[in-house]
Amino acid sequence: MAEAALFDTFARAPLRFERGEGVWLVTESGERYLDFGAGIAVNSLGYGHPHLVGALKAQADKVWHTSNLFEQPGQETLSRRLADNSFADKVFFTNSGAEALECAIKTARRYQFVKGHPERFHIVTFEGAFHGRTLATIAAGGQAKYLEGFGPKVEGFDQVPFGDMDALKAAITDATAAILIEPIQGEGGIRPVPKEFLAALRQICDDNGLLLIFDEVQTGVGRTGKLFAYEWTGVSPDIMALAKGIGGGFPLGACLATAEAASGMTAGTHGTTYGGNPLAMAVGNAVLDVILGDGFLENVRDVTLVLRQGLASLKDRFPNVIEDIRGEGLLLGVKAKVPAGDLVAAMRGEHMLAVPAGDNVVRLLPPLTVTAEEAREGLSRIEKAAEKLSASEMKKSA
Repeated sequence: MAEAALFDTFARAPLRFERGEGVWLVTESGERYLDFGAGIAVNSLGYGHPHLVGALKAQADKVWHTSNLFEQPGQETLSRRLADNSFADKVFFTNSGAEALECAIKTARRYQFVKGHPERFHIVTFEGAFHGRTLATIAAGGQAKYLEGFGPKVEGFDQVPFGDMDALKAAITDATAAILIEPIQGEGGIRPVPKEFLAALRQICDDNGLLLIFDEVQTGVGRTGKLFAYEWTGVSPDIMALAKGIGGGFPLGACLATAEAASGMTAGTHGTTYGGNPLAMAVGNAVLDVILGDGFLENVRDVTLVLRQGLASLKDRFPNVIEDIRGEGLLLGVKAKVPAGDLVAAMRGEHMLAVPAGDNVVRLLPPLTVTAEEAREGLSRIEKAAEKLSASEMKKSA
C-alpha cells in the first residue's frame, strides 16, 4: 500500500476499522472492539442503525445538494422539531460544531450591533473550555496549546477561571456582548457547571443586556439523558450550539436562538454552502425520530445508573487507579490516578475504546443505544484494565 499523503496533525492509534455493528467496531482482521468513544460522542445511535441507514439511502437516491439559494424542506422540518423541543425560535444549520459556535458568536455580536451597541463584541469564556479549532473558537477556548503558532489571538474573548464568580463579574465591561459556557466541559475533563452558577450567569445576562450562549456540541441530543443538558439545570440560554450527536455520524451542526437573539441575523449577514444539505437533513430528522421516540431517553437514564454504580464500585476497589467519577448521563468521566493515556491504552488492550480528556480524565461516551448488558460488558473490561494497572502500580511502590 502506498504511503499516506496526510498532514501529520493526528497521533492515531494503530487500529483500522472496517465496519461497525451497534456499539461494536470491527477491524480489517475481524477483531471486535466495544466502542465507548462513539467517534467522540458523535455516533449517538451506534453503527449501522437501520433507520439512519435507510434515511440516508433514500435521500441519496433523490438529491444530495442544491445550496441555500433554494428552499430546503428538510431544513424546515428539522428546524421546527428542534425549536418545538427547546427554548429556541430560530435555527441555522452548519456542518460542524466549530461552525455552529462561529454562528453563535456572530449572532451575539450582531444582536448587540443592531441594538445600537457596536462596541459590545467581547464574549466572556471559561478556562478549560473547548469550542472548536477555527481561529475564533480557539481564541474562545483560550488553551495555549491550540493557540500557539497561529499568529495574534482573535480579539474579543475574555477568559476567566472555571467557576469563579468574582472574576466573571470583574470581566464584564461596556464592551461585553455575551457569556459562553459548556454546561459540562467535555475536553476540559467532564466538569459539570453547578446549577447555581448557571442561574447566576442567567441573572447577570438579564441585568446587563447580555446574551447567554451554551455550547452543547458534546452534551446535546440525548447525551445526558435529556434532549439537552440545560434541561437539567432550569436555566435556558439565548443561543445554543449543537453538533456531534445530531447527525449520528453524518457531519451536521446547528445554532439555535430565540427570535430576539437572532434578530440581527437578516438576509445576507451569514451563510453556508453545504450547511443543511438534503443528506444531512434526512439523517438529522432520522436521529430525532429515534431519540424523541417513547422510552428512548428513559433507557439512556437507566443504563446510566448501571454504569455509574459499576464505576463507583471500581473506584472503591482500585483507588490507586481511579480517583473520581464525573458527568451526567452517558457523558461520563473517570478521573485517573495513573496517566489517563495509560488507562485508555489498558482498556484498548481489553478491546474497548474510550477517549482521553483534560484534567487526567478518560471519557466514556457509548452510543445512546447501549444496553444494560453492554454496559456491564464495558464495566468488566474496565475492571480487567484497572486490575492490570493496579498490579503495576503496586509493583512500582513495593
